[in-house]
Amino acid sequence: VLVFLAVAVSTLLWAAPNVWILTSLFVYGALTAVGFRDDYLKVKRGSRDGISSREKMFWQTSITAIALVLLAISDSSSSHIRELWVPFVKEPIFMFTGVVGMLLLFVMMFFWVVGFSNAINLTDGLDGLAIGCTITVALVYGIMAYAAGNSRISEYLLIGYVPGAGELAVICGALVGAGMAFLWYNSHPAEVFMGDTGSLALGGLIGVIAFMVQQPLTLVIVGGVFVAEALSVIIQVSFFKFTRRRYGEGRRFFKMAPIHHHFQKLGWPETKVVLRFWIISLMCALVGLGTLKLR
Repeated sequence: VLVFLAVAVSTLLWAAPNVWILTSLFVYGALTAVGFRDDYLKVKRGSRDGISSREKMFWQTSITAIALVLLAISDSSSSHIRELWVPFVKEPIFMFTGVVGMLLLFVMMFFWVVGFSNAINLTDGLDGLAIGCTITVALVYGIMAYAAGNSRISEYLLIGYVPGAGELAVICGALVGAGMAFLWYNSHPAEVFMGDTGSLALGGLIGVIAFMVQQPLTLVIVGGVFVAEALSVIIQVSFFKFTRRRYGEGRRFFKMAPIHHHFQKLGWPETKVVLRFWIISLMCALVGLGTLKLR
């Protein structure tokens, strides 16, 4: 909650209010509230049972839908949000037009918001791991937001020019600063913890900003650690179910999932796992930045 307050106050003080800023703060604040309710119920009940998965899905769907409506009805954002850009390509490859197009855009945005929320939640298994990787992702998207919002830079880099999107660099910068302050106390041994209050909101914020600066698919590269963590769980569960059906006994692909626990089982100390994952996250961030020029 303190991270949200720090980011929100800093953004409102230093960023010019526009549809990009207001929508991102709405998504961040709404998902923080959902995550806080989930964590509160877990503490109150003294168990791992917070809000039901159905309720969580309802709120995530509603928040994504409201965010898309806000962006679609605004004259300054409606045309830009409909363009689908991919890394290494100089022009948008697809336009989300008509009812079908907007439904496709909603589905894609929903998967990004929910997917990265869950991915950050899965990554938050070791002290400092999730927030450290979040900082590198926020830093990269702050640079991308500034580039997209600057007509000269966007023209030089052959990326889409999104007027006003440069203000998102403020919220990304505030997230970097608040994340570093949080990491001070979340580093091993952790004194504070992220929980769903942080992971749901951070994943949703990063996901929606990726669409606003027309770099959604680049997030798969920049957030490579988060993607790997989520994929490791999918692979582990799928492999277990497949071998149970085929051989009558479930087998594990990894020693333990998410994948950071696999390396712990191999004998890596927690701090070494975290530091090496930070290094990988930084490498992914640099590769993601490289896609701006390699077109």
